Amino acid sequence: MIEAPRLAAVDLWFSYGEHYAALQGADLNVEQGEFLAIVGQNGSGKSTLAKHFNGLLRPAKGRVTLDGLDIAEQSTGRLARQVGYVFQNPDHQLFCPTVKEELALGPQYLGLDPVEVQERVESGLQAFGLQRWADRGSGTLSFGLRRKVSVAAVFTMRPAVIILDEPTTGLEWGSAAELMSHFVALNSQGHSMVMITHDMQLVARYASRVAVMSEGRVVAQGEPQQIFRREEVLHAARIQPPQIVELARQLYAAGLELEGLTVEAICHDYLRLQGAALG
Repeated sequence: MIEAPRLAAVDLWFSYGEHYAALQGADLNVEQGEFLAIVGQNGSGKSTLAKHFNGLLRPAKGRVTLDGLDIAEQSTGRLARQVGYVFQNPDHQLFCPTVKEELALGPQYLGLDPVEVQERVESGLQAFGLQRWADRGSGTLSFGLRRKVSVAAVFTMRPAVIILDEPTTGLEWGSAAELMSHFVALNSQGHSMVMITHDMQLVARYASRVAVMSEGRVVAQGEPQQIFRREEVLHAARIQPPQIVELARQLYAAGLELEGLTVEAICHDYLRLQGAALG
Protein backbone atom coordinates (compact mmCIF):
# COMPACT_ATOMS: atom_id res chain seq x y z
CA MET A 1 0.00 0.00 0.00
CA ILE A 2 1.38 3.42 -1.03
CA GLU A 3 0.97 6.09 1.64
CA ALA A 4 -0.42 9.47 0.63
CA PRO A 5 1.86 12.50 1.01
CA ARG A 6 1.43 14.34 4.28
CA LEU A 7 0.24 17.35 2.28
CA ALA A 8 -0.45 17.70 -1.42
CA ALA A 9 -1.41 20.72 -3.51
CA VAL A 10 -2.98 19.74 -6.81
CA ASP A 11 -3.43 22.25 -9.65
CA LEU A 12 -3.94 25.23 -7.33
CA TRP A 13 -5.17 28.54 -8.75
CA PHE A 14 -5.63 31.64 -6.64
CA SER A 15 -5.99 35.35 -7.40
CA TYR A 16 -5.81 38.51 -5.33
CA GLY A 17 -8.52 40.59 -6.95
CA GLU A 18 -9.27 40.40 -10.66
CA HIS A 19 -5.88 41.16 -12.12
CA TYR A 20 -3.23 39.29 -10.10
CA ALA A 21 -3.11 35.51 -10.39
CA ALA A 22 -0.77 34.50 -7.57
CA LEU A 23 -1.04 30.76 -8.27
CA GLN A 24 -1.45 29.34 -11.75
CA GLY A 25 -1.69 25.58 -11.49
CA ALA A 26 0.74 24.93 -8.64
CA ASP A 27 1.47 21.31 -7.66
CA LEU A 28 3.53 20.31 -4.63
CA ASN A 29 3.76 17.45 -2.13
CA VAL A 30 5.09 17.63 1.42
CA GLU A 31 6.33 14.24 2.55
CA GLN A 32 6.44 12.80 6.04
CA GLY A 33 9.47 13.97 8.02
CA GLU A 34 11.17 16.00 5.29
CA PHE A 35 12.68 19.49 5.47
CA LEU A 36 11.33 21.20 2.35
CA ALA A 37 12.44 24.65 1.21
CA ILE A 38 10.21 26.69 -1.10
CA VAL A 39 12.22 29.32 -2.96
CA GLY A 40 11.62 31.96 -5.61
CA GLN A 41 11.50 35.70 -6.12
CA ASN A 42 8.96 38.00 -4.46
CA GLY A 43 5.61 37.47 -6.14
CA SER A 44 6.40 33.93 -7.27
CA GLY A 45 3.63 32.51 -5.07
CA LYS A 46 5.60 30.94 -2.21
CA SER A 47 3.63 32.28 0.76
CA THR A 48 0.34 32.10 -1.12
CA LEU A 49 0.89 28.40 -1.77
CA ALA A 50 1.93 27.71 1.83
CA LYS A 51 -1.15 29.47 3.21
CA HIS A 52 -3.30 26.96 1.35
CA PHE A 53 -1.74 24.11 3.31
CA ASN A 54 -3.54 25.01 6.55
CA GLY A 55 -6.65 26.62 5.11
CA LEU A 56 -5.64 30.25 5.59
CA LEU A 57 -6.46 30.63 1.89
CA ARG A 58 -8.83 28.59 -0.24
CA PRO A 59 -8.12 27.91 -3.92
CA ALA A 60 -10.28 29.18 -6.74
CA LYS A 61 -9.46 25.91 -8.49
CA GLY A 62 -7.65 22.75 -7.44
CA ARG A 63 -7.42 21.14 -4.04
CA VAL A 64 -5.18 20.50 -1.06
CA THR A 65 -5.12 17.17 0.75
CA LEU A 66 -3.89 16.30 4.23
CA ASP A 67 -3.04 12.60 4.60
CA GLY A 68 -5.04 11.97 1.45
CA LEU A 69 -8.18 13.83 2.60
CA ASP A 70 -9.36 17.10 1.05
CA ILE A 71 -8.85 19.85 3.63
CA ALA A 72 -11.98 21.62 2.35
CA GLU A 73 -13.93 18.83 4.06
CA GLN A 74 -11.99 19.00 7.34
CA SER A 75 -12.60 21.12 10.41
CA THR A 76 -10.42 24.07 11.31
CA GLY A 77 -9.60 22.28 14.58
CA ARG A 78 -8.17 19.23 12.81
CA LEU A 79 -6.12 21.39 10.47
CA ALA A 80 -4.74 23.35 13.44
CA ARG A 81 -3.68 20.10 15.07
CA GLN A 82 -1.84 18.95 11.98
CA VAL A 83 -0.44 22.05 10.27
CA GLY A 84 1.14 24.98 12.13
CA TYR A 85 2.10 28.27 10.47
CA VAL A 86 4.84 30.58 11.79
CA PHE A 87 4.33 34.00 10.18
CA GLN A 88 7.18 36.04 8.76
CA ASN A 89 6.38 38.87 11.16
CA PRO A 90 5.81 37.55 14.71
CA ASP A 91 3.76 40.65 15.52
CA HIS A 92 1.09 39.31 13.15
CA GLN A 93 0.80 36.24 15.37
CA LEU A 94 1.23 37.42 18.97
CA PHE A 95 -1.41 39.30 20.94
CA CYS A 96 -1.82 37.74 24.41
CA PRO A 97 -0.85 39.68 27.58
CA THR A 98 2.06 37.37 28.47
CA VAL A 99 4.38 34.86 26.83
CA LYS A 100 2.98 31.92 28.77
CA GLU A 101 -0.52 32.87 27.67
CA GLU A 102 0.66 32.93 24.07
CA LEU A 103 1.93 29.38 24.46
CA ALA A 104 -1.27 28.26 26.18
CA LEU A 105 -3.64 29.68 23.59
CA GLY A 106 -3.24 26.96 20.96
CA PRO A 107 -3.58 23.98 23.32
CA GLN A 108 -6.62 25.62 24.90
CA TYR A 109 -8.16 26.05 21.45
CA LEU A 110 -7.60 22.34 20.85
CA GLY A 111 -9.70 21.62 23.94
CA LEU A 112 -6.96 20.02 26.00
CA ASP A 113 -7.42 19.72 29.75
CA PRO A 114 -5.68 22.33 31.97
CA VAL A 115 -3.00 19.91 33.16
CA GLU A 116 -1.99 19.04 29.59
CA VAL A 117 -2.05 22.72 28.62
CA GLN A 118 0.28 23.60 31.48
CA GLU A 119 2.64 20.74 30.60
CA ARG A 120 2.85 21.94 27.01
CA VAL A 121 3.45 25.54 28.09
CA GLU A 122 6.29 24.48 30.38
CA SER A 123 7.74 22.28 27.64
CA GLY A 124 7.62 25.16 25.15
CA LEU A 125 9.20 27.63 27.56
CA GLN A 126 12.01 25.20 28.31
CA ALA A 127 12.60 24.08 24.71
CA PHE A 128 13.07 27.65 23.49
CA GLY A 129 14.74 29.09 26.60
CA LEU A 130 11.86 31.43 27.41
CA GLN A 131 11.33 30.71 31.12
CA ARG A 132 12.63 34.06 32.35
CA TRP A 133 10.20 35.90 30.05
CA ALA A 134 7.14 33.76 30.80
CA ASP A 135 5.29 36.60 32.58
CA ARG A 136 6.42 39.34 30.22
CA GLY A 137 4.32 40.74 27.40
CA SER A 138 5.61 39.77 23.95
CA GLY A 139 5.54 43.41 22.89
CA THR A 140 8.25 44.25 25.41
CA LEU A 141 10.69 41.69 23.98
CA SER A 142 13.30 42.00 21.24
CA PHE A 143 12.43 40.90 17.71
CA GLY A 144 14.52 37.75 18.12
CA LEU A 145 12.69 36.77 21.29
CA ARG A 146 9.31 37.52 19.73
CA ARG A 147 10.28 35.21 16.89
CA LYS A 148 11.08 32.47 19.42
CA VAL A 149 7.74 33.01 21.13
CA SER A 150 5.89 32.71 17.82
CA VAL A 151 7.63 29.41 17.08
CA ALA A 152 7.08 28.10 20.61
CA ALA A 153 3.38 28.98 20.36
CA VAL A 154 3.09 26.71 17.32
CA PHE A 155 5.28 24.06 18.96
CA THR A 156 2.86 23.71 21.89
CA MET A 157 0.16 22.55 19.46
CA ARG A 158 2.41 19.65 18.31
CA PRO A 159 1.50 19.89 14.61
CA ALA A 160 2.79 17.21 12.26
CA VAL A 161 3.74 19.90 9.71
CA ILE A 162 5.30 23.26 10.61
CA ILE A 163 5.41 26.00 7.97
CA LEU A 164 8.12 28.63 8.47
CA ASP A 165 7.67 31.85 6.49
CA GLU A 166 11.10 33.54 6.18
CA PRO A 167 12.03 32.33 9.69
CA THR A 168 15.37 34.16 10.03
CA THR A 169 14.39 37.55 8.59
CA GLY A 170 15.55 40.35 10.91
CA LEU A 171 17.77 38.08 13.02
CA GLU A 172 21.51 38.40 13.42
CA TRP A 173 23.62 35.35 12.58
CA GLY A 174 23.80 33.88 16.10
CA SER A 175 20.06 34.13 16.74
CA ALA A 176 19.29 32.71 13.31
CA ALA A 177 21.61 29.74 13.85
CA GLU A 178 20.08 29.05 17.26
CA LEU A 179 16.56 29.17 15.85
CA MET A 180 17.46 26.88 12.97
CA SER A 181 18.87 24.37 15.46
CA HIS A 182 15.40 24.20 17.02
CA PHE A 183 13.89 23.48 13.62
CA VAL A 184 16.44 20.74 12.95
CA ALA A 185 15.56 19.17 16.30
CA LEU A 186 11.84 19.29 15.51
CA ASN A 187 12.52 17.72 12.12
CA SER A 188 14.55 14.95 13.76
CA GLN A 189 11.53 14.23 15.97
CA GLY A 190 9.42 13.53 12.89
CA HIS A 191 7.86 16.92 12.14
CA SER A 192 7.69 17.84 8.45
CA MET A 193 9.20 21.30 8.01
CA VAL A 194 8.27 23.64 5.15
CA MET A 195 10.57 26.67 4.97
CA ILE A 196 9.83 29.65 2.72
CA THR A 197 13.04 31.58 2.24
CA HIS A 198 15.16 33.83 0.05
CA ASP A 199 18.30 32.73 1.90
CA MET A 200 20.04 30.13 -0.23
CA GLN A 201 22.60 29.46 2.49
CA LEU A 202 19.75 28.18 4.69
CA VAL A 203 18.59 26.01 1.81
CA ALA A 204 22.07 24.59 1.26
CA ARG A 205 22.62 23.86 4.94
CA TYR A 206 19.25 22.59 6.11
CA ALA A 207 16.86 21.54 3.33
CA SER A 208 16.48 17.93 2.25
CA ARG A 209 14.45 18.99 -0.80
CA VAL A 210 13.81 22.22 -2.69
CA ALA A 211 10.79 23.43 -4.65
CA VAL A 212 11.46 26.36 -6.99
CA MET A 213 8.53 28.66 -7.78
CA SER A 214 8.12 31.13 -10.60
CA GLU A 215 5.00 32.95 -11.80
CA GLY A 216 2.66 30.97 -9.58
CA ARG A 217 3.94 27.50 -10.45
CA VAL A 218 6.44 25.01 -9.07
CA VAL A 219 8.95 24.85 -11.92
CA ALA A 220 11.54 22.49 -10.41
CA GLN A 221 11.94 20.13 -7.45
CA GLY A 222 14.82 18.08 -6.13
CA GLU A 223 17.61 17.81 -3.62
CA PRO A 224 19.51 21.09 -3.08
CA GLN A 225 22.58 19.75 -4.84
CA GLN A 226 20.52 18.88 -7.92
CA ILE A 227 18.70 22.21 -8.01
CA PHE A 228 21.84 24.31 -7.57
CA ARG A 229 23.39 22.61 -10.61
CA ARG A 230 20.46 23.48 -12.88
CA GLU A 231 21.63 26.83 -14.15
CA GLU A 232 18.67 27.27 -16.49
CA VAL A 233 16.20 26.85 -13.62
CA LEU A 234 18.10 29.24 -11.34
CA HIS A 235 18.38 31.83 -14.08
CA ALA A 236 14.69 31.61 -15.01
CA ALA A 237 13.63 31.93 -11.36
CA ARG A 238 16.27 34.65 -10.72
CA ILE A 239 17.86 32.68 -7.88
CA GLN A 240 21.52 33.08 -6.98
CA PRO A 241 23.08 30.06 -5.24
CA PRO A 242 25.48 30.59 -2.30
CA GLN A 243 28.97 31.64 -3.39
CA ILE A 244 30.54 28.46 -2.05
CA VAL A 245 28.07 26.40 -4.10
CA GLU A 246 28.85 28.47 -7.19
CA LEU A 247 32.56 27.85 -6.63
CA ALA A 248 31.99 24.11 -6.20
CA ARG A 249 29.88 24.03 -9.36
CA GLN A 250 32.62 25.67 -11.40
CA LEU A 251 35.25 23.32 -9.97
CA TYR A 252 32.97 20.35 -10.66
CA ALA A 253 32.72 21.45 -14.31
CA ALA A 254 36.52 21.54 -14.37
CA GLY A 255 36.71 17.95 -13.14
CA LEU A 256 37.09 18.44 -9.39
CA GLU A 257 34.14 16.58 -7.86
CA LEU A 258 33.21 18.54 -4.75
CA GLU A 259 29.73 17.46 -3.68
CA GLY A 260 29.19 19.56 -0.55
CA LEU A 261 26.95 22.61 -0.23
CA THR A 262 28.58 24.36 2.73
CA VAL A 263 32.09 25.63 3.40
CA GLU A 264 32.68 22.81 5.87
CA ALA A 265 31.45 20.14 3.45
CA ILE A 266 33.45 21.54 0.52
CA CYS A 267 36.63 21.58 2.63
CA HIS A 268 35.96 18.00 3.72
CA ASP A 269 35.47 16.89 0.11
CA TYR A 270 38.65 18.67 -1.01
CA LEU A 271 40.76 17.08 1.74
CA ARG A 272 39.26 13.68 0.88
CA LEU A 273 40.19 14.08 -2.79
CA GLN A 274 43.69 15.29 -1.88
CA GLY A 275 44.15 12.31 0.41
CA ALA A 276 43.02 9.93 -2.32
CA ALA A 277 45.39 11.57 -4.82
CA LEU A 278 48.34 11.12 -2.45
CA GLY A 279 47.51 7.46 -2.04
